[in-house]
Amino acid sequence: MPGPDPRAAIAERARSEGFDVVGFARAALPHNANAHLTEFLAQGRHGTMEWMARNAARRGDPKELWPDAKSVIVVGMNYGPDRDPLAHHAHENIGVISVYAQGDDYHDVLKAKLKRLAAFVSGTFGGEVKVFVDTAPVMEKPIAEAAGIGWQGKHTNLVSREFGSWLFLGSVFTTLEIEPDEAETDHCGACRQCLDVCPTGAFTAPYEIDARRCISYLTIEHKGHIPREFRAAIGNRVYGCDDCLSVCPWNKFASIAHEARLQARGELAAPELRELVKLDDAAFRALFGGGAIKRIGRDRFVRNVLIAIGNSDDASLIESAKGLLSDPSPLVRAMAVWALSRLMDGKSFAALAAKTDETDDEVLRAWKRQ
Repeated sequence: MPGPDPRAAIAERARSEGFDVVGFARAALPHNANAHLTEFLAQGRHGTMEWMARNAARRGDPKELWPDAKSVIVVGMNYGPDRDPLAHHAHENIGVISVYAQGDDYHDVLKAKLKRLAAFVSGTFGGEVKVFVDTAPVMEKPIAEAAGIGWQGKHTNLVSREFGSWLFLGSVFTTLEIEPDEAETDHCGACRQCLDVCPTGAFTAPYEIDARRCISYLTIEHKGHIPREFRAAIGNRVYGCDDCLSVCPWNKFASIAHEARLQARGELAAPELRELVKLDDAAFRALFGGGAIKRIGRDRFVRNVLIAIGNSDDASLIESAKGLLSDPSPLVRAMAVWALSRLMDGKSFAALAAKTDETDDEVLRAWKRQ
């Protein structure tokens, strides 16, 4: 007597775990995905994300990651926001945090559910399984496209006809042979809203991005000083950027996240810059514990907040920035200098500079560049 249909049973179990979509693909990339990765790395568009180049072989071929893998179960969980992510750009005293980071860390939320799904698959149908959520060298978006979950839009992110731009992805690699779904096709058409809205011109062409110009990269992945040419364009974004996702017309079909842990925590939905800039290491860890922001550390986060303060045109924040001129972190001190140079008149700033007893060459250069 034949056993249960693995596709139907796995899909049902995935949805019972709270996943909104599930699809199946072979453990292989679409023919052009590896070529795009190779070109991206060769042109240095990954910036300081050396891990991308280090793991290029495994990232470019699932068989390099796990030779025995035959199929991939791809799941998506909706994290749609309950408000327009662009609305707070008009309120320059508010720090804008990317939608995905306003709730609990999605890695933790998805991985626990994926492990239960993987245990069900292995226990019911046999075979070995491995679970991946974002941090492993897996090109999740091309595989998700192959599994029919969505397509990579012109902004290089996944777009779903049902959930727009707001899907977290996870995958279960397995040694089982499972019939794959039909790949999703591109539905961007002539639209280029995502390309045109980018504040820093990070898209070199449709479907191509230079991470070194991307605000998400600059405020999250980049560890050093953010290049001066991008600081004004960052505006009040203190962690990530959702602009290209937010303007996608397919979001008209999106819905608010049903998973409570992925919904925005009240204190992160519209935090005031004057409060964020006060964070020391302990307060930073207390505020962002359990969330994605914690991984960049306090100094990089306050660097971002000071850039937002410098863009705020709010003279009432001058004293807040002054208080960080003696911060232990040279990264923070230098951005405090930049913020003050934007908020103070020339005479007052020059007088403040004359009083500095700064000894760090890096921060001294920040004073002299103003």
